[in-house]
Order: sequence, then C-alpha cells, then structure tokens
Amino acid sequence: MKNSEIQVRRKPRQSRAKLTQEALQESFVRLLHERPADHITIREITDLAGVGLGTFYEYFSKKEDLIALTIHLHVKTNAERLQSYAHRQLELSTNLAFEDYLQQVVGFQLEQIQAQQFLWAHSFLLERQISSIEIYRKSYAMMVNMWLNILGPFIANASQCHTLALNMQRICYGFVAQSLLIEPNFQDWPQLRSDMLQAMQPFYNNLKSL
Repeated sequence: MKNSEIQVRRKPRQSRAKLTQEALQESFVRLLHERPADHITIREITDLAGVGLGTFYEYFSKKEDLIALTIHLHVKTNAERLQSYAHRQLELSTNLAFEDYLQQVVGFQLEQIQAQQFLWAHSFLLERQISSIEIYRKSYAMMVNMWLNILGPFIANASQCHTLALNMQRICYGFVAQSLLIEPNFQDWPQLRSDMLQAMQPFYNNLKSL
C-alpha cells in the first residue's frame, strides 16, 4: 500500500542528525547502483552508512519512507538549483530575450538531469511504486511553483504566468520521465532538448498575441 505522505519519525534538527539521515540516503543510492530497490535491505543500508538498525528506526518506520524522502529531496535540490541558475542569467544580462532565457533554462535543466541520469531514471520508476497521489501532487505543485518563479520576471499577469508554468512542467516532466522510463540509458539529449523547446513554443508564442 502506498503512503499518503512521507513518514519521517524524527526530523534532523541538529547537524549530526542531519548527517546521519543524509548518510542513510547516500547508502541507499549507492546500493541502488548494484541491485533493484526491492532487493536492498534496511540492514545493508545501515551497515553501509555505519549506523545501527535502531538509528534507522529513529528516523523512518520502513524502507519506503527513506526512498520517498530521497526522491523528494533529490527533486527539491534540483528545483532550487534550476531557480538559482535562472536568476543568475537575469542578473548577468539586463537585455535577455524571453525565448533565449527559456532555452538556457531548459538546457541547464537537461544538463543537470543527464549528469545524474541513473538516479533520475530510478526516481521516476520508484515514484510510481511507492508514492501516493498526495505525495505526487505535492511534488508536482513544487515544480510548478519553481516555474512560476522562473517565468515571473517576464510575465506580469498572474493567470497567464500560472498557465505557462503548468505547461512548462507538463512538457519537461512528460518528455524526460517518459524518455528515461522507457530507456534508462537514453542518449539523444540534443534531440530531446530540441523537441521540448518545439513543444513549448506555441505556449509562449501565445503570450505575444495577448
């Protein structure tokens, strides 16, 4: 049964606790390179992280909660990185055209995903196995909000901005997730970027006609 939310028993308020939780997440990812998630045991995760079983259960009630948190933080970190990149582009140029800006942002996003292709491919797969619709909606809303922040400097109308942000996420998530789910070792990133930008064009071209 899928969880309605990520069950974390103890949130890491101190630096040592945060490091312990991060070590558990990193150990899971390392083991994931060796075998599927359902073949990985909690004991293997804790042994690799250098902590006891009791420590694991201080933070999580089961392995699926660790996996769900690992996916969530992975997506969140990449969203924050993409926002920071977008804001830097605006700071570096006072005369950046919207289309060029969007192309740079999409290009950077794909570069980040390609650099962690293994983890992204498994995240998309595991998300479907362990995440409830509530968790999925929260993650999707977080990404739409990221696009709102990225597009906001160019689109003053809140309704138009939200519509475009939603469509940007639909395109990016759909193209990338489907590519990596069907072909985890996907290679044709330049073509994927071109296809995504072509799919986006009617949406931002529509803004020019309003």
